Amino acid sequence: MSVAPLRGLRVSSHLIPSFNLIPNTSLQNYPLIIYHECFSPSTSAAVIEAHLRSVGVVEPQWRYTMYSTTHFHSTTHEVLCIASGRARLCFGVGHRLLQDLDGGFEMIGSYPKGKDWDMCYGREDEKANIEAIKNLAWFDRDPIYGDEGPALQVVNGSV
Repeated sequence: MSVAPLRGLRVSSHLIPSFNLIPNTSLQNYPLIIYHECFSPSTSAAVIEAHLRSVGVVEPQWRYTMYSTTHFHSTTHEVLCIASGRARLCFGVGHRLLQDLDGGFEMIGSYPKGKDWDMCYGREDEKANIEAIKNLAWFDRDPIYGDEGPALQVVNGSV
């Protein structure tokens, strides 16, 4: 199995208020959820992508670092899996890379099947984009664990 057993998974969740025109988690009250070490550090990007595809909730769309410019997405939720390296990231005023600690920090960006992502920066002309976030559907299945998992526990109020 390419993921850590659910029973031993450490999860943290964070409700983050809006800041200026960056909505964070405030519009839907679904938290930022961090699955700590659900993939072992030796798991390759290809294996992570294959696992995500096998669960069938999200589709991996890119491998890259995180942009250093604060941004958020208004058209879909995003699942980020660390494929290699270590970094300091900012979540809470949109999200952005603060520092690539070792060089070579890479993530896999995935989005619910059939969804396209956009880039928003908290500009005045993005107010309609921000409003659209209220209507984004949450996950019916957990993107990493399928029929169980932290994303589903959020709906039940237990994460």
